[in-house]
Amino acid sequence: MKKSSIFGLMVIAIAIAIIITTYSSSSTYGSFSDAKKTTDELHIVGHLDKSKELHYDATKDANYFTFFVKDNKGEECKVIYTGTKPQDFEKSEQIVLTGRMTGKEFHASTILTKCPSKYTQDKIEVTEAKAKTAEI
Repeated sequence: MKKSSIFGLMVIAIAIAIIITTYSSSSTYGSFSDAKKTTDELHIVGHLDKSKELHYDATKDANYFTFFVKDNKGEECKVIYTGTKPQDFEKSEQIVLTGRMTGKEFHASTILTKCPSKYTQDKIEVTEAKAKTAEI
């Protein structure tokens, strides 16, 4: 075989290995019902249930935070996060959790929050008033 043929086969083999490794280590998006059916790590998109209590006591354990999330399908679940509470967590519009179900609780390994942008201004109603011109 020519050296170029061997080199080409090696490049193809490396490319296939990279694709397989990337595919096997990637997690998928799902819901809490999907998480109950699998032991794989999932991404779950949802909203914080502000009517339920958030539990975070930094004096007892700064790496224990629990809260309730409703996923995009409307199913609610208790989430346990073993890390510090993200800043402005209560203001988040959307939450992306990465983790696994353990019993009836979702154990999150990472939390991403989407908060309202500080660069968009609230809409303010503006009315324009024109002064009457004085007749001379």
